[in-house]
Amino acid sequence: MHQTIENMEISGDQLEQDLIQKIPILLFDLRMKEDFEQAHVKGSVHAVCNAQTKEKIMTKIPKNIKIVLISEPEDYAKETASMMKSFGLDAYFLDGGFSSWKGKVTKGQTGKIILPDELAQKLGTVFLLDVREAKEFSEFQIPGSVNIPLGELFNPNTISNIPKDKQVVTICPHGNRAMIASFALTRAGIDSQTLAGGLAGWNQVLKSVTIVKEPTKIIQIQKVGKGCLSHIVISDNQAVVIDPLYPFEKYIDISQQQGFQITKVFDTHQHADHVSSARDLAKATGAKLYLSKYEGYNYDANFIGDADEISFGKTNLKVIHTPGHTPGSLSFLVEEKYVFTGDILFVESIGRPDLRDNAEEFTEDLYNTLHNKLLTLEDSTMVFPTHHGEDVKSINDAFYSTIQKSQKLPWLDISKQDFVNKVVAITRPRPMNYRKIITVNKGELKLVQSEIPDLEIGPNRCAIDAS
Repeated sequence: MHQTIENMEISGDQLEQDLIQKIPILLFDLRMKEDFEQAHVKGSVHAVCNAQTKEKIMTKIPKNIKIVLISEPEDYAKETASMMKSFGLDAYFLDGGFSSWKGKVTKGQTGKIILPDELAQKLGTVFLLDVREAKEFSEFQIPGSVNIPLGELFNPNTISNIPKDKQVVTICPHGNRAMIASFALTRAGIDSQTLAGGLAGWNQVLKSVTIVKEPTKIIQIQKVGKGCLSHIVISDNQAVVIDPLYPFEKYIDISQQQGFQITKVFDTHQHADHVSSARDLAKATGAKLYLSKYEGYNYDANFIGDADEISFGKTNLKVIHTPGHTPGSLSFLVEEKYVFTGDILFVESIGRPDLRDNAEEFTEDLYNTLHNKLLTLEDSTMVFPTHHGEDVKSINDAFYSTIQKSQKLPWLDISKQDFVNKVVAITRPRPMNYRKIITVNKGELKLVQSEIPDLEIGPNRCAIDAS
């Protein structure tokens, strides 16, 4: 039944009673931010009602939660409450506006955010509160997160489980539900910060770790939220970058800080789980771009294949054709001591062959690649993959292995036919948006950089689970 303006009013006395009785309620103050910070109803949060709010935030507010809007004068709150009612929300406005309020007031800011890079430095010291639904949470999450769906945060018994001696960070896919969660926590007297950009933004954090220092230097670039890895290899102040990630500016920043020049950029294959920044990085630095000649691209590059050698600084990179994950996958051997294996050989597992819909054929290629090419390298050869799984333990904060350790991975001691049978029988979820990502990486679809966080959201899912 349509609610009239009259029964959307709430008096200051009634609101005060609701607050004293701790009725689940959201208090949104729509005044100018400066006025809000000077004085506002205790427990209220500053809110802006615009087109984005209507589209992305209003739709996430639980329908059974009482909402009270405050403005000065009351007209804007009255109009907005009526609009929110049309969305099916239980909305009211403070009769007489803010000036009619006689209860407790406070001052200062609300709606605090924490940037993904800052959170990456604080992991282990904060309480990560993921407010998605349980099914969403089970798909992927920041390790150490606790899942309490948004609707449950208005239950006092649930709120009591959230620690008050730790900084709380609220998390959702893009930050909209998390912002509402922070509002709910404010009402309960719990200070919190919302992860800016949500999990989509978290997946764009890049971290650098130096693994080998001299004479050839190797820096691993880690996409913290997704488990993607790329590498910078430096010889005599000339560097190659292998499987670069977005944001590509990170590589340029590192090169400027450490005084080397990026002269060559490589992709091991057409990635299915993340967007390659190889083209943009090569263009921005004036470096040469190298891609597999066995895979089709819709743009120009230096196309390379098996046994090709490319020099840089005082060393060189040898190309090994290593099909199995994709038919054109390449691995790169540097100084016969370091091998960059893309998605063929990981620290904990081997690459999955089913992302191009020819699982049986590709599995045979994968077996041959592993046994006849990669595992025949010297035992001491260091292995640098392009991904790692969530459960993989780092070594001095980095992810790598050796050929000797790789030889002991599951399923590498069985016959070719048994290997094919086991691998083909596996069914695993595929990376989210993988078909669109492949299309972008091939150059068939124009890249819109602002879409990258949403395209890459979710785990990498490029390895076989052989447990």
